[in-house]
Amino acid sequence: MWRNKPIQQLKKHLKDYLQHPAKTPSLSMKEKALINRIRVVTQNENRNNVTRTMAYLNFYLKNREIHWALLAHLVSRNAGWNMTDLKGEFLPRLITGKEQIDFFVFLERGNWLIFQDAYPQLLLYAESKKAGTPLFHLLPAIGVSSFMIPNWKHFWEHQSSSLLTTALIINEQNYIENRVVHNSLYKDTVVETLSFKLQDLFDMNQILFPFDEKKTKLVGDTVHHFSSLHDRISIGIVLYKLLFSEKLEAIVSWAGDHPHTGSRKDYWPEVFNDVKETLPGESAEKPCKMGAGAPRIFSPTLEKAWEDWTHQSAKPGDWFKDMKVFPYFKKDGKGHTGDIEEHYCDTIEKLEFAVFTKKVFFRRE
Repeated sequence: MWRNKPIQQLKKHLKDYLQHPAKTPSLSMKEKALINRIRVVTQNENRNNVTRTMAYLNFYLKNREIHWALLAHLVSRNAGWNMTDLKGEFLPRLITGKEQIDFFVFLERGNWLIFQDAYPQLLLYAESKKAGTPLFHLLPAIGVSSFMIPNWKHFWEHQSSSLLTTALIINEQNYIENRVVHNSLYKDTVVETLSFKLQDLFDMNQILFPFDEKKTKLVGDTVHHFSSLHDRISIGIVLYKLLFSEKLEAIVSWAGDHPHTGSRKDYWPEVFNDVKETLPGESAEKPCKMGAGAPRIFSPTLEKAWEDWTHQSAKPGDWFKDMKVFPYFKKDGKGHTGDIEEHYCDTIEKLEFAVFTKKVFFRRE
């Protein structure tokens, strides 16, 4: 792969764009209208986690060569589940109301930023297909990093879905690196807090891909060290390889049959419900092994958990300053089984035990 001619061509083009960054072109009236239309559609679809998540899936189903859109759909589903967990069965008993809001804003901001950067690229690609000619010279007009221009041009010529997916993973994680992860606003209120670090202790950062096999099953992996750009890119490549494997069609089938609501009931109605079944002050026990009639874990829909959030415009700027990211194109992401279901059940039980312990402790105070 390293000596592959298309890869070497891509490397050369990336170096060219480093030396001669793309400038916003002079736009014709037709091009201005197209850019405005893309911005309006993106803004409408970026209203909340549910709308943007379904927009990714709808795009993928019409453009299956753009693998990243399906990966983005599923990762965005997980972001929505994390958002509603903050108002669900366990976390409200472990973190304060302010921490719940801070965590939500952190998740929502990253989710929103990635969509407003990536979705216009997808729409411009769809317009290129419709026109029968590449329109990627317009990418600077919508504020996209110069890193993506040679990558889209390379994809148009070589149709390498895996290389484009890797490029989009690299781009989006770099895009949010300083705007969210290392933004002092979120770093002080979320990333550096004890509650955020407890996520590693509880292994709460699982990314789950449900799929149909008589009853819903799960594959996925756990994100450790979210603050590490390298780890986020690496896990993105791992998740991509897990997704585009023998379970792909079963995952796509599940996603098409289960519209995203933000509730974990979407994939596991035997364990979760969007209506609270436990009594006040009580919580579900042994959730993955509960008997018939036992109360399920409360997991609200996004609509019931959070109102739509109003965002400030993204700060301009291009992260692409050197070729340090190029070695990611040779990572294969293999060696991960994707076995996650038992591990996820352990996480739920850890949370249940933490709630129980806290309740007992305060009774003794």
